[in-house]
Parts: sequence; structure tokens; C-alpha cells
Amino acid sequence: MTKTKFTREEALAFHLDPTPGKWEVQATVPMTTQRDLSLAYSPGVAVPCEEIAAHPELAYDYTNKGNLVAVISNGTAVLGLGNLGALGSKPVMEGKSVLFKRFADVNSIDIELDTEDPEEFIKACKLMGPTFGGINLEDIKAPECFIIEQRLKEEMDIPVFHDDQHGTAVICAAGLINALHLSGKKIEDVRIVLNGAGAAGIACLELLKSMGAQHDNCIMCDTKGVIYQGRTEGMNQWKSAHAANTKLRTLEEAMVGADVFLGVSAKGAVTQEMVKSMADNPVIFAMANPDPEITPEEAHEVRVDAIVATGRSDYPNQVNNVLGFPYLFRGALDIHARAINDEMKIACARALAELAREDVPDEVALAYGKSLTFGRDYIIPTPFDPRLIHRIPPAVARAGMDTGAARRPIIDMEAYEAGLRGRMDPTASVLRGINNRARAAQSRMIFAEGDDPRVLRAAVMYQRNGFGKAIVVGREADVKEKLEASGLADAVREIKVVNAANTEHLETYKEFLYQRLQRKGYDRQDVHRLAARDRHVFAALMLAHGHGDGLITGATRKSAHVLEAINHVFDADTQHGAAGVTAIMHKGRIVLISDTLVHEWPEEEDLANIAERAAGIARHLGLEPRVAFVSFSTFGYPVSERASKMHRAPVILDQRGVDFEYEGEMTVDVALNRKAQENYPFQRLTGPANILVVPARHSASISVKLMQEMGGATVIGPILAGVDSSIQICSTTMTANDILNMAVLAACKVG
Repeated sequence: MTKTKFTREEALAFHLDPTPGKWEVQATVPMTTQRDLSLAYSPGVAVPCEEIAAHPELAYDYTNKGNLVAVISNGTAVLGLGNLGALGSKPVMEGKSVLFKRFADVNSIDIELDTEDPEEFIKACKLMGPTFGGINLEDIKAPECFIIEQRLKEEMDIPVFHDDQHGTAVICAAGLINALHLSGKKIEDVRIVLNGAGAAGIACLELLKSMGAQHDNCIMCDTKGVIYQGRTEGMNQWKSAHAANTKLRTLEEAMVGADVFLGVSAKGAVTQEMVKSMADNPVIFAMANPDPEITPEEAHEVRVDAIVATGRSDYPNQVNNVLGFPYLFRGALDIHARAINDEMKIACARALAELAREDVPDEVALAYGKSLTFGRDYIIPTPFDPRLIHRIPPAVARAGMDTGAARRPIIDMEAYEAGLRGRMDPTASVLRGINNRARAAQSRMIFAEGDDPRVLRAAVMYQRNGFGKAIVVGREADVKEKLEASGLADAVREIKVVNAANTEHLETYKEFLYQRLQRKGYDRQDVHRLAARDRHVFAALMLAHGHGDGLITGATRKSAHVLEAINHVFDADTQHGAAGVTAIMHKGRIVLISDTLVHEWPEEEDLANIAERAAGIARHLGLEPRVAFVSFSTFGYPVSERASKMHRAPVILDQRGVDFEYEGEMTVDVALNRKAQENYPFQRLTGPANILVVPARHSASISVKLMQEMGGATVIGPILAGVDSSIQICSTTMTANDILNMAVLAACKVG
């Protein structure tokens, strides 16, 4: 996997658009009528207040406490950047909050405390305790982080978890379980050397000792060498607890015969000579970020039997905290835990280790760019494994219940696991699957409108995200100027700029176009003008001749004009079965609406074709198609000539014997609402439809734009289907990110 490249300007733009920051608050109850307001606030809110005052545990039932975590920092140790202060840490804490939501559906608020005094910090956290179901401490320097966490764990009745310590420790332990399994060793017997006696290092050793590692088999080192019994220089109470009874004094000496090396220190701390001196089948977790103590390549040069993990995503076996903290808190919150104890952390580590030994789902292998099987290069699951959400929290919850940490134990664990499976937003996995397939395809993408800054930004993002080569149709000087104005001056050398003046293929393109258009009233001069001056036609000709794998166009012209231009080169019209399908993503649901691009007023045969095109796209997106032909009438009432074609279209699909569910005609509420469907027991859909075939393009367009503007839905498309080559037509209102999404669809050959 290549390291993702981005500029400072792109990183700032990501945090600025569409609104400053990375999360917002949404109401989960209706707030439209006076009655709603009376229930949400005064006087109705008095009732749950009185109940909670009398029975505090009911706060988990009547408020969001049970699914709310605070991410709290004072910014004294931000990433690898040092003490940036409370305000300087806010983007990181916001990021941590959205990771909680993305990976485990945990609501989270970031809180930055402007103090370096541990007592003030502790007091602030304690005073906020009633608000939250748990506290995630982040980026606090040692030794204050030890003092703060220990006191808060003792004095608060909710989980307090310093992720920089224990998150790293849990994932490290999971990887070590599997590494020792592969090397045929037991944790009770191995010699472990740890370099880096900070928060994460000390937590790693404490957790491994609680799992069976022997005290004197664990050698902790810092910048001054081995931490041994009797050492006085550079010591504190936390280091002293791990001082070993040993005559070893340097990291180099400690590494001789060691089975395991754990590094949370600095780049280059481990040499190849040290690795050579380790025991057979050495385990090396070089977790310094951004650069490890020794790279996997360097380690494997001298020890082919080594099992190596790092903190980086571009090497196998990434020790990534996102595998731990979201699921630890998910399990802890769901049992209303008083704490996250060692047993819960060990349960998390063991569940992660077990997951890595199982067959890997296809989407995980695709995300990783290769087939993954348990072994030396795959001892830790990847963050995008969809099984994490329903495998790790139950293990954590069981351990919490077994150790008395649960206020409210889970009675039906099977139902709990089933609930977790359905908890995550399916739109995230759909988009991730498309992105993974695009990276695997490595398509050369033609961006037809190189004079538009949005298109240029999308082209740069396409290439820098590792999807493939970006080819821009435009003038070199103009592209250079616009990229520089967008803060992307260094991207000029990365993308390929093509136009009619610099291509060697123009005469070939013109001859091809003349053969297509000579009997449609076009002479050679007309063809020259089209091929050399119309960027949409020129880009389509490039695609037709295999000088690119996909085409993105339409961001600067109305779709009707762009379709007309493309039809000079391809058969992208109603007669040849082309159709436009728009994906609407809203509140965890995905619905495809069609036709939104090609057919103005489709008849029943057209509607059946459109349904088949949409079903193909649904399957491309990982959905099992359920098609509803929608109208203002349901199964013949009220009677209308305009609705009758929606009734006849399913009959045509009956005759064709298609392999997906379909039904109609019906109103949208019957199509999308399971309860409404129960009123029609004869209808054939097994659940809410995910494809709506509408009577005409104007109704499709109105539906999409209404959902976008009033409902806040995410819209992808229209996706052009039924054309021999991969072409996607943008709309003039699309942002650079929207255009990038269309390019990713084209790369995957969706449609």
C-alpha cells in the first residue's frame, strides 16, 4: 500500500468544508410542534428529571449518557508534535470523536482543558462525570497522564481510559498472542525487551505481565539504558515498578537472546546487529511513529524468521489503536460499566487475536490490496474488518460482567450481537467497497474539463488517493495556473495534461468520428471542429481508442449537452438502453432512483430496461436489488392512464424472468415502509425497496433534488448505465469531492 499524499492546503480544506470542524449535533426526537417542545423541554422534561433524581441509574434510559464518551486532553503531548496547548489539540480530539462514531456508533464530544495542573484537570473531569458514560483521555504528557488516570479511575464511577497507554497495549498484546502462537512460544517463557519507558511502553508491559509474562523476563529500557533494580538516575515510581533484577545495562546487551522486542521510542533505535543477536523466530514490534525503530525490510534482511509489526499502515501488521478503543467503549457502555479493567482489555486483545486467525472477508482483502491469511504478515486484523463491531464488544462486555464491572448485564448475548451487526451505517461500507475496488482497478481516468478548478482538484485527489492515473484534457499553461491558484502547484508534474494540439492521435480520432457521423449530416470540417474544439467529444474519442479507462465530464455544461456530445462517439441514448441511476444516501439507508438522466418519458419496455440497469448498479454497490415501480397509485387505485404503465412494466419483467425482486405500481411510502407493505400481503417484496423506478425524468429529478435540499441526503450520480465504456456525467453543482466520487464509480466500471 502506498502512503497517502496530501498537501497542507488539502488538509486545511478538509477541515474547513463543508462546515468548519468534523462533527455536529443532531436531534434524535421530533422538534417541530409546540407539543414536541413541551415534551423535550419544559414542562415535560420535569418527569424524567424527577425519576433520575430518585433513581440515578435511570439516566442511562432517559438521557444519552449510555452512549456518550468525552475525549479529553490538555494538549501537552499532541501526536508527535509535543505541547501544542489545549486549543492546538482540538482538531485531533475532534478526529478521535468521529472515529468513535465511525467505527462503533459511539457518540463523542471533544473537550480541551486549558490547564497543565493535574489537580485542576482531575477536578474538571470529576465535575463533568454525570454527563458521560465514559472518558477517553488523550495526548497528555507523562508522568501527569499516570497521575490523572489513576486518580480518576479511583474516584469516578464510569470508565476512564487513557488510550495512548492502554490502546497501544491492547493491540500490541493481540499481535503478540498470535506472533507467539506462530513461533511456538509461551508468554510465560519468553524474554521481552521494551524500549521507551513512557506511557504506552509502561502500559504494554503491565498488560503483558497481567497476561502471564514474568517480571524478570521483561527488560525495560529508556534513553539511559536498562531500568534495573538499584538504578537511581532518571527514575520515577512508574519505571521503578518494572525495574528488573539483571546485570544487563544497555539495549544492545538486553537484545541478545531476546524473544520479543517492543519499541515505543524513536526511529533507528534498533540496529540490524541487535536483531541478529535475538533468539530464533524473533518478534519485533517497532511501533515508533511516524518512523519505526527498525523497518521491516531492514529486519528481514538479517532475520528471515522475524515477525515484524509497526505503527504504520503501509507495512503489514499495523498496531492501530482504532482496533481497540471504539470497541472497548462500545462493550463497556452497553453494560453501563463502572470501569474498563484489565480483564476487559485482555478479552479485547484475545478477541482481536482470534479474529485474525479466521478466514478474511473479500472486502478486507480488497481494502488491503492482496489476499490475507493468518501468518507472519497478518497477525492483527485490519481496521476495516466488518466483523470487529460484532465480535469485540461482546467479548469486552462478557469480561466486564464476569468481573463485576457491569451495572446492567446483558441477558441475551445473541440478540446483542445481532443488534451490533445492524448498528453501523451501511453507506460507509458501500462507499468503502467502491473505493477499494477502484484502488485495485488502477484505472486511467480522463477528466474532460481541465479548465475547471473543481475538476482539477478532483483529478489530483484521484491520483493522490492511489486510484490510478489522472489524465486532464486542457491547456498546460491554464492547468498549471489554476492548480497553483488552488494551492496545488506541486501537482502539475503528477497529472498528465492532454489536448488536441499535443496528441499524436487527432487524425485517427477524426477518421473514426467521420465514419460515425458522415450519414448524419456532418462533413469533415464539422468533424474537425468537434474533435479538436469540443473537449467532451475529444475526451470521449480518447476513451473510445483505449487512451484511458474511464471518463468524467459534465461539471461545466448541462447534462443534455454533454450526452449529445458523447453520443457522437458512443451509443448512449434511449434506443440503446442507456439509463441514469442516482444513489441517495440518508440516515443509514441507500435508495437508487432512476431514470434521472436519459429517458424523458419512458414507456413500459423502457421502464423494465431501466429496472434491469438499476439492479445491475445495486449489485455493483453490494446491495441485493429490490425494485419498486412507483406512482401516486398503489396496485390499481386510484385508476389513471399515467400510472398504468407502472403497472405494466412488472409484467414485462415477469416475461423476461429476471433474477431480482420487483413489484408495482405503488406509492413511495408502500415501497419504503415495511409496515405499509403489510397492508398488501400479496406483494412480492421481502423488505423495503432499494430501487425506485419513477414514471418520468422530471419526477426523478424533483425527488432527488428535494431529498438533497430538504432532507440533507448525500447524492451520488446520476450514474450512467448501459454504455459500452465507463463514462460518468457530473452535474454543474458538484463539488470536487462529488466529482471524485463519480471518478471512483467510473474506475469500478459501475453501470
